[in-house]
Amino acid sequence: MALEKIQRLSVKPLGNGASRGIIERLKRVNRLFLVTVIVPTIAATGYYGLVASDVYVSESRFVVRSPQKGNQSSGIFGTLLQGTGLSGSEENAYAVIDYMTSRDALSALNKGNTFSEAYGNGHGDLVSRFGALGLQTTFEDLLRYFRRRVDVQYDTTTAITTLTVEAFTAAEAKRFNEQLLELGETRVNTMNGRAQQDTIRVAQEEVDRAEEKVRRAAAGLVNYRQQQSVFDPEKQSVLQLQQVNQIQSDLTSSKTLLAQLESVAPANPQIPVLKTRIASLQGHIAEMSRGVTGNSAGSLATKSAVYERLVLDRDFADRQLASSLTSLEVARGDAMRQQLYLERVAQPNTPDKAMLPHRIRNIATTLILSLVVWGALRLLISSVREHRD
Repeated sequence: MALEKIQRLSVKPLGNGASRGIIERLKRVNRLFLVTVIVPTIAATGYYGLVASDVYVSESRFVVRSPQKGNQSSGIFGTLLQGTGLSGSEENAYAVIDYMTSRDALSALNKGNTFSEAYGNGHGDLVSRFGALGLQTTFEDLLRYFRRRVDVQYDTTTAITTLTVEAFTAAEAKRFNEQLLELGETRVNTMNGRAQQDTIRVAQEEVDRAEEKVRRAAAGLVNYRQQQSVFDPEKQSVLQLQQVNQIQSDLTSSKTLLAQLESVAPANPQIPVLKTRIASLQGHIAEMSRGVTGNSAGSLATKSAVYERLVLDRDFADRQLASSLTSLEVARGDAMRQQLYLERVAQPNTPDKAMLPHRIRNIATTLILSLVVWGALRLLISSVREHRD
């Protein structure tokens, strides 16, 4: 009996015994631990250790600056803005950052499908590449993938922006980083052009309005002179008053001569002539005085009020035109200078080593999270069983 038992054991295949031993061990393993810990850890180890492709990261740094400091906010409101971090340079930097991760930037970067082909069509593993298994085909899918591969971070302390681009090759990481920097510079130049055009346009519109006011004021003054037959009431009043003074002198001389004749020779035939002359001079003086200081619409005093208003309008229009021309020259001078510029602090590098994925870290993270999930589920199941009991 002992010999037959030994023979049966010697004839039994070793492979089947080993297989049954492994199966028996797996049966003794807790199924919850197997599903929540062992399987995910083995899958993560297999993917990050054997399947996951190397990812190269190219980094560059830049700053968006404005040479003009006078445009910054002033006063209490400007202090509040600076206290909350909303300065003009930050606004410009955020505008460039948003553009670098926008649809427009991706459209410019993907001309000829260069971006989608660099991250698909056999590049990278099935999980990390774009369009894996035909699940990602639209532009929105490409945009989401693009934003996962491109990261732009702004440092509020140093005002330096860091641009990082991930790719499956070092050359492509540097190339796309360089192209994004060039697109950012183009956007800054576009912003400069728009600001310069708006500044010159507004100044030119002010000049055009001032010139129109000058033309209207000059035309109104000319029309008034033609309608009233007057050139300058003030100067004409001076001339007429000078004539009145001369006539007044003649009147005084005539009155003196008449008094002398009446006292010496009352029957002198020149006395009636002198009286007629005196009356004529008095009438002429009264008429000229009414033409200068009278209350009628035709007097120079009345005309002078309207004329002075028209002259004042013309002078004001001339001063406004001169001020507008000065503003236009200043705007053109500002337009000759670049209001914003993108200065590169660090050029895009060509990485000589793949920085991603973090294989050991990801495997360890998967193991730790799996253990946490397993422990939480085990406590939950235990509490449920205790509640039933």
